[in-house]
Amino acid sequence: MMKLKSKKFCRGSFKFGNGGGNNGNVKSGEKGVGNCNNISEIKWELRPGGMLVQKRETGSSVGEGMIIVRVSTVSQCHDISIGATSTFGELKMILSLVTSLEPKEQRLLFKGKEREDDEYLHMVGVKDKDKVLLLQDPAIKEMKKLRRLASTTQHIPTTYRTISV
Repeated sequence: MMKLKSKKFCRGSFKFGNGGGNNGNVKSGEKGVGNCNNISEIKWELRPGGMLVQKRETGSSVGEGMIIVRVSTVSQCHDISIGATSTFGELKMILSLVTSLEPKEQRLLFKGKEREDDEYLHMVGVKDKDKVLLLQDPAIKEMKKLRRLASTTQHIPTTYRTISV
């Protein structure tokens, strides 16, 4: 195995303004290496997908804080507040409290595609005030309908009677 040494690089003043004493002007023949005294350490973060990226310093980064997701069913609309780095499975758990549908009965669609339970909201591109469509799984809906039909037919008396002569 080979071990790599880490190197610190310095940006030249010719690219980024007033750092090297020559006010950003580089004459021909000069090397554009500026003052390297203000080197800051690069901070890294590991994203849920496994990608190692440089951590953002300014502003709010994607996936930070809470977002409001508008979940629309056929007849209702719910505004759900959830963490931006949550999964669709966690969103289903919250929706089960609101809609009385079990998570396995729910199908969530975002941007026209059904999303799996282990997909992260921010990795797919769900932002604040985005709309997610909630549908009931048709196979489970059909099974419920058949169970309901079977339970009602057991209690209905038959109109046919045997007549003995």
